[in-house]
Amino acid sequence: MLGYDADGFVRDGVPHRVVAGAVHYFRVHPELWEDRLRRVRALGVNTVDTYVPWNFHELPDGTVDFTGWRDVARFVRLAAGLGLDVILRPGPYICAEWEFGGLPARLLAVDGLRLRCADPAYLAEVDGWFDALVPEMLPLLASRGGPVVAMQVENEYGSYGDDAAYLAHLRDGLVRRGVDCLLFTTDGAHDTMQQGGTIPGLLATATFGSRAPERLAVLRRHQDEGPLTAMEFWIGWFDQWGLPHHVRDPKETASSLDELLATGASVSLYMAHGGTSFGLWSGANHSGTHPLDAGYEPTVTSYDYDAPIGEAGELTEKFHALREVIGRHLPLPDAELPDPPPRVAPQRLERADGRALLAQALDALSQPRRHAAPLPMERLGQDRGLIHYRTRVPGPRPELPLRIDGLADRAQVFADGRPLGVLERNSPGATLPLATGPDGVVLDILVEALGRVNYGPQMDDRKGITRGVSHGHQRLFDWQIRPLPLTDLSALRFTDDVEARDGEPGDGEPAFHRFTAELPSPADAFLALPDWGRGLLWLNGFLLGRHCAAGPQRTLYAPAPLWRPGANELVVLELERHGTALELRDRPDLGPVTAAPSSEY
Repeated sequence: MLGYDADGFVRDGVPHRVVAGAVHYFRVHPELWEDRLRRVRALGVNTVDTYVPWNFHELPDGTVDFTGWRDVARFVRLAAGLGLDVILRPGPYICAEWEFGGLPARLLAVDGLRLRCADPAYLAEVDGWFDALVPEMLPLLASRGGPVVAMQVENEYGSYGDDAAYLAHLRDGLVRRGVDCLLFTTDGAHDTMQQGGTIPGLLATATFGSRAPERLAVLRRHQDEGPLTAMEFWIGWFDQWGLPHHVRDPKETASSLDELLATGASVSLYMAHGGTSFGLWSGANHSGTHPLDAGYEPTVTSYDYDAPIGEAGELTEKFHALREVIGRHLPLPDAELPDPPPRVAPQRLERADGRALLAQALDALSQPRRHAAPLPMERLGQDRGLIHYRTRVPGPRPELPLRIDGLADRAQVFADGRPLGVLERNSPGATLPLATGPDGVVLDILVEALGRVNYGPQMDDRKGITRGVSHGHQRLFDWQIRPLPLTDLSALRFTDDVEARDGEPGDGEPAFHRFTAELPSPADAFLALPDWGRGLLWLNGFLLGRHCAAGPQRTLYAPAPLWRPGANELVVLELERHGTALELRDRPDLGPVTAAPSSEY
């Protein structure tokens, strides 16, 4: 078991240093878990740490699932089989650039519920999560012969609040349910963050990526003795749509890690392997003072994180630089380094057939619900995806401004089926001109949710339309609303013509397009959509993630287990600009690079 004394960690009675690497099982295809863990072990770490996202395990029907991709116990056992200890970080909030920081979106539909505090309604929900999770974890604890040596209580709470009663409830809830391993907190290396997030009697740890002596001195001010630990030592950074791909120089990263380890501190490398936020699981940041202020910053699908082990398992220059540093402080594994995973032979696929979303696919994907006013997704039981709103604007009317109040996050607007324009969350005062004839006009609004805020005070991030739609000074009522979570496209029936007005979809007219790829055997691929606009991409029914011409990410990772020998179906939902071809490539393209600001480390 892992404990500590005045000087540092003790494992089974012997002084011990934790050198861990973060890997998120929910960002790696389960058939690749063992491969990625082998690569992490080859880096030289003795421990792996992972978050456990509540919203990934809780299904739409309310059941909690620990099977298949959600079999976190299997992931933990695989790590143990490779000689790795395991640290679990079960939240209930995890951040992690993950949709809503791991919280279920349905919490935003509960009137009056306050997140991440001792609000009774929220605590009852958290207790339900712990009731489901902890029994799955107990057999894995070190006290019962398993590899789990420590668990985190909440996550970086001092960056959010200061509710000591809330933190005590979480600690007591874990202990009461039988968790008897080392418990700890993690907060930024700033006095206010440590003040807000630490719990008396529990080990405190810190998050940072450079200037280790200075940051550890802050931690020591809040913990008089015991081990000093960088629970997240940031060796890369995440990317956001419309900004360059963040990288960190391998030599500089290795130097910072060496400086940290020279102090005798323990560490967890964040991330050792980043993986991919497949589907619509990417979160967002927000730099404004109100949830609907300009300042919304959605995160891309790739979570490569410029980690030492790349998104597709590559052992990078940073891997070798960090491994050399770790080898100065710990013995390295004797096994040879793993070979690169196999890649596809590049090919170009021409667009085959499709369906126009508004004209042909709505009824197959969703049934309308009538409401007096627009409602956000959460009130309709929807967590992610698109949502469609339709009403009739009476006429005749002169040209008046059309405005959406409470938009999250991007709306394509149509008048009698024709694109009128786009409104976006970061331009809350923007309008579109709309005139109507004697019979009025059918108004369609297709709203794309780009990920709920996962960090900071603006987490009450409801999607769709939260307030209303106005034409001039008049609110519009009597709406048909269709949730479009896009979790199942099997009802779509493709044809060789999307039946747009001119036979081809024009810019701004959403449509599905289907492609077929022939592979002799499964292998990793990177899918590119040059000359397309923005949308979603499925492989054999599995949603890989978003594509967007704004970048930086230019390819989507398609791991080998998702492919079949022979014919494979790829489906693109294009929302903005329709290209003609899809490319299978043998290497990733995460876009033009920039060094992450030193303040982020």
